[in-house]
Amino acid sequence: MSSSFRSICAGLLLVCASAYSNEYQVLKSSEIHPTSPTSAVQDTQVLHRLADLEAYVNNTPRVDFASSRIQSPGPGHNAWLMISAALVLFMTLPGLTLFFGGMVRSKNVLSILAQCMGITGVVTLLWWAIGYSLVFAPGNAVLGGLDYAFFHGVTAAPNPVYSNWVSQNVFAMFELMFAIITPALLVGAAAERIRFSSMILVSVLWLFLVYIPIAHMAWGADGLFNGVGNPRASIKALDFAGGFAVEMASGWSALALVLVLGHRKGYGHDPMAPHSMVLAMTGAGLLWVGWYGFNVGSALGADSVASNAFVATTMAAAAASLVWPCLEWILHGKPTVLGFCSGIVAGLVAITPAAGFVTSGAAILIGALGTAGSFFASMRLKHMLRYDDALDTFGVHGVAGTIGTLLTGVFATALVNPNVRAHLGSLLGGGLWIEQAKAMAIVAVLAFTGTAAIAWAVKVTVGLRPSPEEEVAGLDYAEHGEVGYRYDEA
Repeated sequence: MSSSFRSICAGLLLVCASAYSNEYQVLKSSEIHPTSPTSAVQDTQVLHRLADLEAYVNNTPRVDFASSRIQSPGPGHNAWLMISAALVLFMTLPGLTLFFGGMVRSKNVLSILAQCMGITGVVTLLWWAIGYSLVFAPGNAVLGGLDYAFFHGVTAAPNPVYSNWVSQNVFAMFELMFAIITPALLVGAAAERIRFSSMILVSVLWLFLVYIPIAHMAWGADGLFNGVGNPRASIKALDFAGGFAVEMASGWSALALVLVLGHRKGYGHDPMAPHSMVLAMTGAGLLWVGWYGFNVGSALGADSVASNAFVATTMAAAAASLVWPCLEWILHGKPTVLGFCSGIVAGLVAITPAAGFVTSGAAILIGALGTAGSFFASMRLKHMLRYDDALDTFGVHGVAGTIGTLLTGVFATALVNPNVRAHLGSLLGGGLWIEQAKAMAIVAVLAFTGTAAIAWAVKVTVGLRPSPEEEVAGLDYAEHGEVGYRYDEA
């Protein structure tokens, strides 16, 4: 290699080394004595925005909601809650209507469908006008205020009090579906012997006097026994997806309603078997599918709590679907399709308050125990005490919901839901079931006495039942001028 070429290479190396040294000194000096405030601000903004993205993925609060560059809802979480809301509506229409409709006599099938559809429309408008506000607006420990009346301020922006990444109007629609299906459950208790207008009136009064106060106490930010969402709650209870406001409230209300309403004509003497187990089984299957929106959607996001609720819901329903027909097989000699359907619904009811708080093993146990209790109430207790709970709303929703809500306090674990440790850590493994029992007592008493008062008031003012002749002929034609089935004459 020539000496001139070596000289050129050496010179280039010296130039590169000098440039690197100068650059290094400039960077080092800027770390110690920053000369660009704009760069520092930009770095802080980038870190803030990255933290917001992490919060979105983890479904946790933004670093600072007011200054966040992501003021919109999180697309994935928002989409899941819209789907969940549709699934919960799917539980009522068509799930519950087919389930209940198949279990009544053919002359009353349309009356069930009409009552469920009427409740859906009326409750939706009442929820928009004032119901949502009375449950979720700031108020006191028993009832919310009027801040959100007529959906004032209920926009596509999230309300971080309830959900970090879901639009408040989507959240309001999701909660509406719970308000629809809960009074519709009372239709099953009063089936085949209540007038359409009376059922709608009872449902409206019940929404305001029973459902709304219980829902606010369980889920409102200042609710009396909202143990996770209200740090100042007097009773530190848990309800993931509706053990208090839906299952216990409807079940204990159903018992009061049937006691005031009385027996169907011919009860205990005339055959009253389901007219179409095909419809009932189809409805039960649709309820199972829709229940994923009910339970999994209550995580208010597509996160790890939602995935655990998905597993727990499935395991409880599967175990329960076998418990009921197995008990029938042992005691009566044959497992029935109605038994499979009843078991599925009872297991789903039992796991509802616990779905986002318990492991899969605990879910199986809760589903099995809740269903065993429902079987006894529906197949034995009802006949022993002679009350006519036509489609076993109390036997299934009241009993399984009560058992599941109590067992939530026994099996809840922070391994499934970290919020339990954050808010109720001192009660885990010991006193949580006592807090559950306190709230359960309030719900049972309010639901039973409130519904009894409503039913009695409607009975003495406008009446509850059709005439004996109309009841014998069937409510479909008497109340709606239609029949569920027409058969061409040969």
